[in-house]
Amino acid sequence: LEFCLSVPQRSPDKPRSPSLGTMGILQMNLAAAVAGAGYLQYVGKLSPSSYAELLKEPIGVRFAACTAGMCSLVLGVRFLEYLVYPGDQTSGTGPLTRTLALLETVVGQEKDRKIVVDDWITEYNELHKSDDPSQRNSAYAKMVNAYYELATSFYEWGWGASFHFSYRMQGESFAEGIRRHEYSLASHLMLKPGTKVVDVGCGIGGPMRNITRFTGWDVTGITVNEYQVRRGNQMVTEEGLDGQCRLAQMDFMDLKFPPGSMDGAYAIEATCHAPDRVKVYSQIFKTLKPGAIFATYEWCLTDKWDGGSKHHKWIKKAIEEGDALPDMAFTWEVAKAMKAAGFEMVHERDMALDPNQEIQWHVPMTPSWNPLCQRFQFNFFGLFCTTWILRLLEFVYVVPSGTSKIQVVLQTAGMGCAAGGETGSFTPMYLMVARKPLK
Repeated sequence: LEFCLSVPQRSPDKPRSPSLGTMGILQMNLAAAVAGAGYLQYVGKLSPSSYAELLKEPIGVRFAACTAGMCSLVLGVRFLEYLVYPGDQTSGTGPLTRTLALLETVVGQEKDRKIVVDDWITEYNELHKSDDPSQRNSAYAKMVNAYYELATSFYEWGWGASFHFSYRMQGESFAEGIRRHEYSLASHLMLKPGTKVVDVGCGIGGPMRNITRFTGWDVTGITVNEYQVRRGNQMVTEEGLDGQCRLAQMDFMDLKFPPGSMDGAYAIEATCHAPDRVKVYSQIFKTLKPGAIFATYEWCLTDKWDGGSKHHKWIKKAIEEGDALPDMAFTWEVAKAMKAAGFEMVHERDMALDPNQEIQWHVPMTPSWNPLCQRFQFNFFGLFCTTWILRLLEFVYVVPSGTSKIQVVLQTAGMGCAAGGETGSFTPMYLMVARKPLK
């Protein structure tokens, strides 16, 4: 009773707590299972000798048996989750709890956000039909906004509040690897508590909140998507960080901060969405004080990418289409753009090649047959199930039409990233640390 009836407590370093609506679903399952079993006991049919015998029973008995069986199955999975994820059942990190929270969000998406999901995802897919990136570059703000309007809930469901990759060192959990990756980037800024920092392309602010707690900085995260701002600021309040950090809706191609107002800046796998790297770096340059540092992890093609290989071309296309990228750049191109914006390069390297890795960054997107692992969706059976389960939910109007198309796009992105990591032709963690000159 504790694991399905207790109201969850918020854990600051966890991505999301199950809402009262999610807990209500579990409570209704418990009530329905008890009611169904109680009715079967009342009519003396609690333990039919066979399935064939059950089919001969009146409709009321069959309905009660199905209700009790299905609801008990949900509760059984919830209890298994309770055992497999000790301490996490109230944090929202277990797969069933996160799935219920996702469904709760998606069900009200069209009404709350005043959008038509199927129209948005169809228009997004149209932008990626051509191999020519010029159309995507010209419509990048609309493309990125539409992508994150549709995909944010799925990201939070499958990944947590920090929408980025990290390798794992010996003994690290997934969450610990994510936080270390964030703290490592923050350490390059070399700033004292209370200084003003901007998180460029912050998503729902998972890294921003972790870095704020770690450093004591005053951080403003910016994102082009209004839903992410609303969701992120809600989480800021939940985690007791009001006054220390906040999210604001802003296009990083046109930053509205006063010139020279920021002590530092960082971006985590975000400026890859920019159609012009020199321009976005120049906007950050303008915002920083002289001598301030900008540190970033960039998504890049590496020198191993072969433009003559069909497989490598598919990798590039899958990542661009699945992650709302106008056009991917090589590592040397982003370094050149950083210098063209006026920065002095302090340090650069591909962190995907760092030593002492126990689990490489791309492993979470490789197939697994563990049904309690998010990697299950990348095996052929998981791909089939997730798509058709969502289509069934669309058919019965549980989720908006087009939801299954979003999942297909995100799975394509995952498979492209995994293939990029396996071939070494793509990196999501090309580190650049750059300084704005004093004069």
